[in-house]
Amino acid sequence: MTSSTLETHPETTPTVVLVHGAFADSSSWNGVIAHLQQDGHRVIGVANPLRSLRGDAVLLRDVLDSVDGPIVLAGHSYGGSVMSEAADRHPRVKALVFVASFLLDEGESTGELAGKFPGNELGAALRPVPVRGEDGQPVDDLYIEQEQFRPVFAADVPADVAALMAVTQRPITADALADEATKAAWKTVPSWTLVTLQDLAVPAEAQRFMAERASSHVVEVDASHAVTVSRPDVVARLIDEAVRTTAA
Repeated sequence: MTSSTLETHPETTPTVVLVHGAFADSSSWNGVIAHLQQDGHRVIGVANPLRSLRGDAVLLRDVLDSVDGPIVLAGHSYGGSVMSEAADRHPRVKALVFVASFLLDEGESTGELAGKFPGNELGAALRPVPVRGEDGQPVDDLYIEQEQFRPVFAADVPADVAALMAVTQRPITADALADEATKAAWKTVPSWTLVTLQDLAVPAEAQRFMAERASSHVVEVDASHAVTVSRPDVVARLIDEAVRTTAA
């Protein structure tokens, strides 16, 4: 992917922390991780609970607190909402990489920004499953209908791989998508954004809007929302750029 392997010094070289989004788990980063490790990056994939924005951010913040040295955070989709909430004023977070993702401002929700511009077909493909939350109260877990998973979420992923992703998808609560951000780390931390041009979950126009107001460094790719699976090379290249810029 790059012409040289990064020389790693734990006290000065950033650790890459990856935060997956809804309808996925940390294995959605596997291809990206392979590229990053090949280039000498230390990587941590966080298991995002997908239960509530604030609760998910508290867990991520705890993980960040456990990392020695500087950190570059990368979040896919709802993972970007969580990392921006969690990373606010964290002294070791040096860069944010938003991948087909959300750059929420205070008072905005993931669901609101996803539907801000036309082109979102994900909402109509969701199926709520009533479950009991940790407090025993009913909540709706949201799944993508399996037959709709590839068309709306992973159109450029091989059919057999997308079929497995559809079966193993992790649900997100409706409340997590409705939760409003209380912090916006992108206002003080340099950011990079990968805009996915064939995205039917977070339309490219919405991604551009969020990236432009954040003065984020933008790269565009002709890919679906599942870009971490379909184009891991492009994702890893952008993360590598953020790391090298931060470590320079």
